[in-house]
Amino acid sequence: MGEEIAFWICALLAVIGALGMVLSKKAVHSALWVANTMINLAVLYALLGATFLSLVQIIVYTGAVMMLFLFVLMIVGVDASDSLVESIKGQRLLAVLAALGVGGLMASAIGAATISTVGVDAANAKWGGNLQGLAQLIFGRYLLAFETTSALLITAALGAMVLAHRERFTPRPSQRELSIRRFQSVSGHKSSLPASGTYATHNAVDTPALLPDGSLAELSVPAALRARGTLRKDMHADVAEVTTLAEGGAAIVGGSSDSNGATGGDAV
Repeated sequence: MGEEIAFWICALLAVIGALGMVLSKKAVHSALWVANTMINLAVLYALLGATFLSLVQIIVYTGAVMMLFLFVLMIVGVDASDSLVESIKGQRLLAVLAALGVGGLMASAIGAATISTVGVDAANAKWGGNLQGLAQLIFGRYLLAFETTSALLITAALGAMVLAHRERFTPRPSQRELSIRRFQSVSGHKSSLPASGTYATHNAVDTPALLPDGSLAELSVPAALRARGTLRKDMHADVAEVTTLAEGGAAIVGGSSDSNGATGGDAV
């Protein structure tokens, strides 16, 4: 009963994924629907006892081939929908005929498998296991179809490289040119601002940093605190200290303590 419930759930999801692939207007959505169908087919293979085929379905087809398709589609472009304009006359009729032919072949294969089914264990008993049976079919009876499929996959990869390639009409900018362009496009501070609490007697986030010229760097305080009006601006002593240091004089004299309890040392 558990296998039957799992079968109907996965079979329904696989069919929904196939319909979603056909009816989706965007190629990326179609690829995701195909991945959904492949995962459910892998579960069906596991229910039938074909463990190796189930793992290959997930690792190779869903995890490698479909992800390759997705990457190619994202490189080519995901914003544009497929054109519904028939650029080649008669291609829809040929597509319908091809779909009917493939459907007939699938119905014939399913009917033959239903009538003459013997089970996975019985089919693999002659070869000694599921892996050996698959190897005998792939590299024996269906060797030509297997090699043809490999050639088609290589052709698809080459076609994806051709589609993703773009001719460059201008020389590639160097790192120096990119750095100069970035600094020219930025207004105000050309580098990162000092953190709050720098060159100040407080390390609270509402205390702005002091720039080398003694002015307050209000942008170093979070915007939320600036909007609340909690920006600490009683920084006259700190500004004087920075000015004295810039002139080469002593800024901290004696061992007096400030309001936070920090004790000063000798003259600096």
